[in-house]
Amino acid sequence: MGYRCGCRLSKVHDAVQGADVPLALLYPAHGEERTEHFGPYSLDVALDAPPAAGVYPLVVISHGHSGTPWAYRQLARHLVLAGFIVALPAHTGNTRLDNTLAGTAENLANRPRHITLTINAALADATVGAHIVDNGVAVIGHSIGGYTALAAAGGLPWSGPYDRKDSGTQPEPVPVTPDARIRSLVLLNPATFWFIAGSLRPVNLPILIRTGEKDEITPIEHAHKIIEGVAHPELVEHQDIAGAGHFAFMSKFPPEMTRPNFKPSQDPEGFDRETIQPEFFADVTAFLQRTLGAARAGT
Repeated sequence: MGYRCGCRLSKVHDAVQGADVPLALLYPAHGEERTEHFGPYSLDVALDAPPAAGVYPLVVISHGHSGTPWAYRQLARHLVLAGFIVALPAHTGNTRLDNTLAGTAENLANRPRHITLTINAALADATVGAHIVDNGVAVIGHSIGGYTALAAAGGLPWSGPYDRKDSGTQPEPVPVTPDARIRSLVLLNPATFWFIAGSLRPVNLPILIRTGEKDEITPIEHAHKIIEGVAHPELVEHQDIAGAGHFAFMSKFPPEMTRPNFKPSQDPEGFDRETIQPEFFADVTAFLQRTLGAARAGT
């Protein structure tokens, strides 16, 4: 099926946070694609094009600390062309443009709620809502986005001194309401600082984990904590990618952003993130098709 990548831009209001969450919905379409710019990032999409007939599984991508969902634009586009609808929320208060809530317990509570609000908004969207298959949702999360995915799927996070700027404060539970619609997770160099013994036991669903051998921010011990902490470790598929760093699963940055003092744009010496993308994209696609089912094209 020769899909094009449709794109709708909107926002979701988070009444608890008292703020809007910017949201992009990418979906299979048959419109004409053009190179569009989203801040410094560009992607070939068909803005506001009619969706292709059929129903498609929904995937939500949760970006990393001080990040943007557009840093995963090539993965998102690949999934759309494979028959998924992809929702890209920007976690207000923890983005490249607004990082005012970084390192706070409030941010830990907001992020999983943004996932639920995003799912609600996608299902209610006048253009793509009717094209989302009622078979559960997957969440892809990178770094603190991995935390976000685990918390939204039932993990019980705790905030620590770092999150309240008080070294003498005892950990406290973070209020998160799990979303039972989440059927599977893809975790990329996930951050698990906020999960203590037993707090991942409620997470009971298929998980694909990819880590980077040379990740110095969330090293492989974070993946081990997940595997050892979930109820059914046999549902976890983990691969550590040789030579990869913390940012290996992000799209290549534009030339004007690629510089040694901007770490997300840099790979460890001898490694090129673009070389792993074909296999990485294929692995994620196959996992999501197994756990959510394939698209059902219309006539």
